[in-house]
Amino acid sequence: MTDVAGMTQVDLETRKNLPQHLRKLLDKFPRINWHSHKNFGELTRFWLSRHIMFRELIGRMQQSSKNIIEPQDQQEAKSNIRHLTGFFLQQLHAHHTIEDQQFFPLLIPMDSDLKHGFEILDADHHVLDKQIDLLAGETNHLLSVLKSDKDPRAAADAVLNTQIKFEKFLNQHLVDEEELIVPILLEYGPPDLV
Repeated sequence: MTDVAGMTQVDLETRKNLPQHLRKLLDKFPRINWHSHKNFGELTRFWLSRHIMFRELIGRMQQSSKNIIEPQDQQEAKSNIRHLTGFFLQQLHAHHTIEDQQFFPLLIPMDSDLKHGFEILDADHHVLDKQIDLLAGETNHLLSVLKSDKDPRAAADAVLNTQIKFEKFLNQHLVDEEELIVPILLEYGPPDLV
């Protein structure tokens, strides 16, 4: 997929950032200044905290996979992989659903020039849904191996590789989402949620 000008890759798997025409407000509001802006409110703070949580969880999930591959405390790692992955996937799916159905529709009218950015983010969510399914499947396979007498290291390695790929996609999406949405909130203030 290419952007409107046909020059920049916007596919989540290949892009390095959003196309320049979608970064006009980011140029006005660089990330380093976000927290000090008068329109950086509780909604923005909460939304960004969810992104921080997802980044932290994927790191903890990877550590649990590594602990199964290189047994240190396998019992704790088994418990962690199940609970962390379940919580992560459920929360991420709910987060994307709220964004797609409630948050993005409130933001798009605030700056219609950036509508294409929301289309890119929506496409990202579909890519991430496939990654969610893959991660869930790999994790469930690992959990079944952990219940058996089989050596779990190969299954844990497969989960770790899936987690690493997922983290790459997720981080690119979160950075781009933040760099599109936070500047909108700073420029126009929070949307009317009622």
